[in-house]
Amino acid sequence: MADLEALLQAEAGNVALMLGNGINRFGAPGINSWDALLMQIAADRGVALAAVPLGTTLTEFYDVLNLKIAGRTGDLAAEFCKLMAGWRPLDHHRAVTGWSVRHAVPVLTTNFDEVLSAAAGAEFLLPRGLPFSDFYPWNARFAHGLIGKPGAAFGIWHINGMARYKRSIRLGLTDYMGSVQRARGLFYRGDKQLFRAANHGDWEGASGWLDIVFHKPLLFLGLALEENEVFLRWLLIERARYFRKFPDRRQPAWYVSTHDPRNARQAGKHFFLEALGIQIVRASGHEEVWKNAAWGR
Repeated sequence: MADLEALLQAEAGNVALMLGNGINRFGAPGINSWDALLMQIAADRGVALAAVPLGTTLTEFYDVLNLKIAGRTGDLAAEFCKLMAGWRPLDHHRAVTGWSVRHAVPVLTTNFDEVLSAAAGAEFLLPRGLPFSDFYPWNARFAHGLIGKPGAAFGIWHINGMARYKRSIRLGLTDYMGSVQRARGLFYRGDKQLFRAANHGDWEGASGWLDIVFHKPLLFLGLALEENEVFLRWLLIERARYFRKFPDRRQPAWYVSTHDPRNARQAGKHFFLEALGIQIVRASGHEEVWKNAAWGR
């Protein structure tokens, strides 16, 4: 596709959105961002830094911060979530979720806040008869009703945890490694493994957001996908391996990129994504992404 508008029109009703913190930062620069919150917490705890030091990723900084202060990881996560409590949806949140509702598009987000669900008027739902863990609430969603197959309807899924469950928050490198370990168990261990499923719906994670990642076209928006996104980048590698084993299940994916000449690592990221079969879609800027006319159709 030549541009985002054409892609949104062509894939409406088929694609799943993967949204990062970019949707929160737009219209509220320097306020609704994770790094700003972490720096605020660091300053409150006596760790005086102007920014995360170069050579340290945001995930590593969270782990270091947790080691340097008194308390438990859950306490730090709770403080992080408390600072997000005042975030409210803006017009572009309502436009994106409105488009998703109209076209029955599932939304996966790395965000912890409930801004998207507030914009969509969606309620928190759990599938009946399935075990629940507030540590990994991967079957939970915000939606207008429950439908058995996750990718068949609108729903908002929080892949790195949600603010209402502080133990679910995945911010540190240690957290990401825990998510990798849990997902690997679903992929390669037990009686219902993803990589052995003769029917793609017959595996242990079929009722959660992981099923969307492996069985739907994906459109990435507002997500940096830098090296610190260890869990998500690993999932994309596993997705490519899954398609190599089951080529008839292959699904496309697109990553919307706004060119940043100051980012020397951007070319490497594009190389990584394209090697995994993810097409780069260029956008002239954040306005083109979040105020695109296609969201209103």
